[in-house]
Amino acid sequence: MTDSLQGHKARKRFGQNFLEDDNVIQNIISAISPQAGQKMVEIGPGLGALTRYLLPALKRLDVIELDRDLAARLPNTLAGLGELHLHQADALHFDFSQLITDEQKLRVVGNLPYNISTPLIFHLLSHSDSISDMAFMLQKEVVDRLGAEPDTADYGRLSVMVQYRCQVDWLLGVPPEAFNPAPKVQSAVVKLTPWQKSPYNCDNEALLQRVVSTAFNQRRKTLRNCLKGLAEELDFEAVGISPSLRAEVLSVQQFVQLTNQLNSHV
Repeated sequence: MTDSLQGHKARKRFGQNFLEDDNVIQNIISAISPQAGQKMVEIGPGLGALTRYLLPALKRLDVIELDRDLAARLPNTLAGLGELHLHQADALHFDFSQLITDEQKLRVVGNLPYNISTPLIFHLLSHSDSISDMAFMLQKEVVDRLGAEPDTADYGRLSVMVQYRCQVDWLLGVPPEAFNPAPKVQSAVVKLTPWQKSPYNCDNEALLQRVVSTAFNQRRKTLRNCLKGLAEELDFEAVGISPSLRAEVLSVQQFVQLTNQLNSHV
């Protein structure tokens, strides 16, 4: 592991923690398995810890970096390794569809700033039809929520909406000492693979988002109480779900079934 940030001072407002552990870096690259000809975008390349391995393997790579100082360094740092397309932009507001120029889907990787990881994942899910897979370094707590099962403490809105769109696979855990500066939390790498053929047949995705968000807004309340005004007793009866249950015990499939029932009389 190196001791230097190459003269760069990590910026707290950008949530910057730079990955420096070579063993972890190699494990991530191995798990991602970049291949020449694949279309990939890296979010938050930082000092290029992953980029310096991704770029020569892929031959061409898009990167999105918000920090102007880091963005200015990257072309020199990565010179001669391949065709680098640098976008100095905020990934939260970036139109990923502009990177799709043919029918080949996009692979997305990144060591995401932990303070924006959840909204950024939701932003990417809006482009999931054009994405083949996503591999992210995240706070372990977020990864636990992504893959959580019903009736567990970690299960919530994020779990339901991500699992509705993607298969979730834990890749590896990463300790704080793998970073400079070291974060105060454990980290993990997760792979999200949008369903090629969804196991869920939802008639109204906007309504599903509303139902799930409303149901978990007051997770200690029963479905009858937290979905008052959205769902009637007859709706619960029609799909075989007790209104006295809490949101945290419903599976993704049950949320879809309830949404389809509500959509039938919207």
